[in-house]
Amino acid sequence: MFLNPIDTIGRVREKWRVECKEPFSAANGGKVKNTAFFRVFGACVLMGAGVLLSGCKPDLTPASAQAMIQAEYDHRPPAGISITVDELGLKQGITANLWKLTKVYPNNRWADYTLTDAGKKALKLQTGGEVIQWRPELGGSFSFVVTSVATNHLRARDLKEIQDEVGGSKGVEFSESVNLDGVPDALQEMAHHPGNKLSGKHQADFTLEGGAWKLKSIE
Repeated sequence: MFLNPIDTIGRVREKWRVECKEPFSAANGGKVKNTAFFRVFGACVLMGAGVLLSGCKPDLTPASAQAMIQAEYDHRPPAGISITVDELGLKQGITANLWKLTKVYPNNRWADYTLTDAGKKALKLQTGGEVIQWRPELGGSFSFVVTSVATNHLRARDLKEIQDEVGGSKGVEFSESVNLDGVPDALQEMAHHPGNKLSGKHQADFTLEGGAWKLKSIE
């Protein structure tokens, strides 16, 4: 229930008329009574304004912000994970029977590796086809990119403190990470090698629409 300023003035004046002694008030020129009256009235108005403001603008909690960000990610089509495979990953793929050596070139640096049936079920080559063309230069490193057949949605986690922004909007920094559920263990290990990025910092912005907070954008 909101305070009615007119009713409040009447009740406060009556309270002070009964409780304050006229001689005392008159002796002080009515200043004590008037000062006290306005202090009480001011407190009542501020209290009513606080109730009004809190009722009109709901709070945006980290839990609700994270839920809205995750809902946006879940709404997007799931995708496979792109993984850069280095020399160590090449050897791990052989051990895990994802691909096998099928040709060695005269320079003893170049080779072809063909995906096995298990490999075809687990990954796709960025270049297409079934043959990994391993072509390192002399003394140089080399890598190739695969994409997991298993598809997942990105995950939102580790939200920072929500910040107020210009225009009454709010923003929060969070971590966006890939989801490796369903990806074979060997590929998960390769995904943690140098050259791969499994998470990154992003910013989400929210606006108040129709009395409720809505996700505006993710950058």
